[in-house]
Amino acid sequence: MLSKLNKEYQFFQTMPHNMRVLLITNMLYSLVLPVVEIFMAAYIMRYFSDTTYVAIFQVAMYTGVIITSLTNGFLLKNFKVAHLYSLGILLSGLSMVGMMFVKDITLVGLIISGTLIGAASGFFWTNRYLMALNSTVDENRNYFFGLESFFFTVSNITVPLLIGALLASIDGVLIFGMAFDVYIGYRIVTIIVFVITLIAVFWLSRGNFENPPQKKFLFFRFDKLWNKQILLAALKGLVQGFLVTAPAMLIMRYVGKEGTLGLIQGISGGLTAILVYMLGRYTKPKHRIITFSVGIVIFLIGTIVNGIELSMIGVMIFVLCKVFFQPLHDLAYYPIMMKVIDLVAARENRNNYAYILNHEFGLYFGRVIGLGLFIFLAFSVSETFALRYALIIVAVIQLLSIPLAKNIMKHSYSKNI
Repeated sequence: MLSKLNKEYQFFQTMPHNMRVLLITNMLYSLVLPVVEIFMAAYIMRYFSDTTYVAIFQVAMYTGVIITSLTNGFLLKNFKVAHLYSLGILLSGLSMVGMMFVKDITLVGLIISGTLIGAASGFFWTNRYLMALNSTVDENRNYFFGLESFFFTVSNITVPLLIGALLASIDGVLIFGMAFDVYIGYRIVTIIVFVITLIAVFWLSRGNFENPPQKKFLFFRFDKLWNKQILLAALKGLVQGFLVTAPAMLIMRYVGKEGTLGLIQGISGGLTAILVYMLGRYTKPKHRIITFSVGIVIFLIGTIVNGIELSMIGVMIFVLCKVFFQPLHDLAYYPIMMKVIDLVAARENRNNYAYILNHEFGLYFGRVIGLGLFIFLAFSVSETFALRYALIIVAVIQLLSIPLAKNIMKHSYSKNI
């Protein structure tokens, strides 16, 4: 066993220096992301007891992503990409601290908090894409995103388990004469998260990342191949908005509290982590469509079961399918996207960031439509109806991305792969 682990470590060491630094930084940030994605939604559900508030928070968050993605393009003219990436990591921790330590959260405060957290995410994700694009080539991107997905999946197992156990054990406990409750537990978690962001920023400083050439980065007309990629991004965004909030909303409503949330994530994530790492390690570009398609079909099955059986069993099966779907989807999607950027940036002689920014608009369009559908169904019919059928609708629409991704792959290579 140790010899196999050493072999994998030696293989990791053969990767470019910047790629290794970025992977380790992302490994550290993967400890933060479950708190942002899962327990923020659970916190809002606990505070407001209404799933529509979670959806509104997510729309505000994604709006913040768009605002800073655009701002980031201008800042790249004067600041290093690694510093902006670090800013995103730090802001995500600070914005969580601000929200958790506010005693009374209003709807306006929720929207402002969501926008600020989204703003931090905008700096993080857009610069992450740019640094990953410049630190990898098509041949090692399966490995990069496979290992990264491994980190995120393992964190999605361990972090929710640890946080769930902390929140469950601390509620009602008296320590040194001070009564602890769940909200104090959330604040302790937030402080720990901020410390981890500081370590991630320190590690990132070990890399030597270059900014893109300073050309114009805001365009409204693109190559036909990139337009297809943007449509694929919109389809991804359609589901992505639900992936962040749906598990927390469903589990808090139909299964239990945060401890249960962590347990379900842990049970479903172990095999996925190993599977995704192995796929990233040994698959080639020609296998991306198969990986992509399998993930989408698994997600569709989970939504159908959840719609038929909206109960503890149905929700647990959906979460299991979601945990398998997300890393499989990302493992194939991001290398496809970056291959297209490589091609169209050279073809149109444009700044790589022009495509990363435009990609965020594509994701945002899909996210807003998906969350808007949920909010519309919740208000016009009922919350139960929305939780039962909105996921099925977006999963069925997501099937369109399979032939679209296949067409994009066909036109991304000069010969069959």
